[in-house]
Amino acid sequence: MTEDSWERARRILAAAGLPPDRLARCRPLDGGTYNTVEELLLTDGTRHVLKVPPPESAPGMRHERELLVSEAEFYRSAATVNVPAPRVVATGGRHLLMTACPGQSWNGTLTPDEQTALRTELGGLVARLHQVTGPGFGYPSGALGPLAPDWRTAFTTMYDAVLDDARRYRAWLPRPVAEVARTAKEAYDALDEVTDPRLVHFDLWPGNILVDRPEGTPRIGGLIDGERMFWGDPLADFVSLALLGDIEDDSAFLTGYRKAGGRADFDPAARRRLALYRSYLYLIMLIETVPRAVGDDDAAWTRKVVAPQLVAALDDIGRHGAGRSKG
Repeated sequence: MTEDSWERARRILAAAGLPPDRLARCRPLDGGTYNTVEELLLTDGTRHVLKVPPPESAPGMRHERELLVSEAEFYRSAATVNVPAPRVVATGGRHLLMTACPGQSWNGTLTPDEQTALRTELGGLVARLHQVTGPGFGYPSGALGPLAPDWRTAFTTMYDAVLDDARRYRAWLPRPVAEVARTAKEAYDALDEVTDPRLVHFDLWPGNILVDRPEGTPRIGGLIDGERMFWGDPLADFVSLALLGDIEDDSAFLTGYRKAGGRADFDPAARRRLALYRSYLYLIMLIETVPRAVGDDDAAWTRKVVAPQLVAALDDIGRHGAGRSKG
């Protein structure tokens, strides 16, 4: 760890009212793909996590400006419904200091029974998140402008921004940008069904779900990396929750979600919106490989794995009735 990182950590601790001389360790954490993430261990054993964004001159996508503002908003909102997540300790224009949650990222060491129990628990937690309403629709960071009064305005702005990024970075896509835009517009009328701006994490893949074993039995220790959150349609969270898959196949999650009061109806309009949100996330995954300058192997993997998912989502938008029926 460089002296610069150590001194930065001490300065931020002091500004937060924590004695900087109690900093015992400062180490980078893996998994972050945009911000710098470090674990700060204090002499009393307390663990904090510090996030620092890249320089303002660094290339990025339009919605990625002021991500830490959105992340802090997510953690404050999660606390209001008792969902385990980091607690905001201090935030500034160029950093976010938070508590550390117990556990490790969800991985392949869990038994099938443990996974079923955890997916059910996760469903209940996500349903509680979706009870939280915001003051408007869109990204609270203001990266794409102020919050909108309706979901169609907010989401079409979000979608257009991503397509603008595709053009600006000349990103490879399996279909031309103009064709993607035309296809997406076919489903925009379905967005009018969403009338309440709900808390959406939008990045709940296993890497952002911590699993703890306080008494041997695995439990969810925290939902982390809320920097992609927005106020919008709860259905959008189902994309990352079933990344590269289909949430309707996750009966354990849906059981927990519905039991906790979450609404998960997959009528034609809902499936059209879900296809839109799938295409939005998969567009981001393909386009961001350019500003992040990923290696050739990672870029090839993304094209091979994500591009077919984008094509399938666009096809679902164009298909009358949107989606297949499941018994």
